[in-house]
Amino acid sequence: MIRFIDVHKSYRVEGKDIPALEPFSLEIADGEVFGIIGHSGAGKSTLIRLINLLERPSGGRILIGNTEMTALHDDALREARQGIGMIFQHFNLLSSQTVVENIAFPMRLAGNKDAKAIRARVDELLQRVGLTAHANKYPSQLSGGQKQRVGIARALANRPSILLCDEATSALDPQTTASVLELLAEINRELKLTIVLITHEMDVVRRVCDRVAVLDAGRIVEHGTVADVFLHPQHATTRRFVNEALPEEAAGEHLPYENVPGRILRLSFRGEATWSPTLGRVTRETGVDFNILAGRIDRIKDLPYGQLTLAMQGDNVDTALRSLREAGIEVEELAR
Repeated sequence: MIRFIDVHKSYRVEGKDIPALEPFSLEIADGEVFGIIGHSGAGKSTLIRLINLLERPSGGRILIGNTEMTALHDDALREARQGIGMIFQHFNLLSSQTVVENIAFPMRLAGNKDAKAIRARVDELLQRVGLTAHANKYPSQLSGGQKQRVGIARALANRPSILLCDEATSALDPQTTASVLELLAEINRELKLTIVLITHEMDVVRRVCDRVAVLDAGRIVEHGTVADVFLHPQHATTRRFVNEALPEEAAGEHLPYENVPGRILRLSFRGEATWSPTLGRVTRETGVDFNILAGRIDRIKDLPYGQLTLAMQGDNVDTALRSLREAGIEVEELAR
């Protein structure tokens, strides 16, 4: 759906080119929820604004489907942008317009003059985002979560194939964040929209995204499926994000394992393996002992997963580890 080919972006400041994004290539698949995570100043907003060319790259090509966005100008670019909806961090609603008028605005801007068709579409979207009872209210009469739902409905008004979310939940409380993320997941599932979501919270990525790219100082330092990146972060920046989402796990990394007898291991379970008694079976068969030091079971989007940090000792530890791996369990040795 979206391809970046050798794209980079710099800003001209006092006669000097200041790089915001180092050269990168990236593909975002049709129908997936793709997360872009990074701290403030990493280049997230610049990257997402390249997709609809609110920012033009300093070099490289950006394609959506077979359309090269970087080759478009004026009317052709405006038409292409109608297929890309955008949700903003601070809602950006028109304060003097009602909910209905805010949602209808993109359709009127696109030249739609059929009042009945516009109202039918608005009513459909109000029902989808759960705001039918608030149709005639003004933004000042809405909560933050309701405002963001209006923003989502407005972004869907022209039936886009891509939805861009620029820190769409960072201004919301945790409970409202959860409901908005659930709505985005439902939209992705039912409408098959490609969603590109930027955030500085790994927990947001874990809940709704299929794949993720990690940005640090304008560079993509890691990318892959959320399960791979979340369970086995390779870059220091990624590890910090995971530790922020799982502070108890971060605390566990600093335990004095050198005082624990045995080999220190981290086992990762995915899917059905999460519920299988494989560890118990293997330890009985091999006669090894184990001591659980830390653990958790949760979900990455729709995928159940579990991780255990444990100490294992006995004469057949290598045999036990081989059996665990053969059963599809990922094994990392942290210390001997």
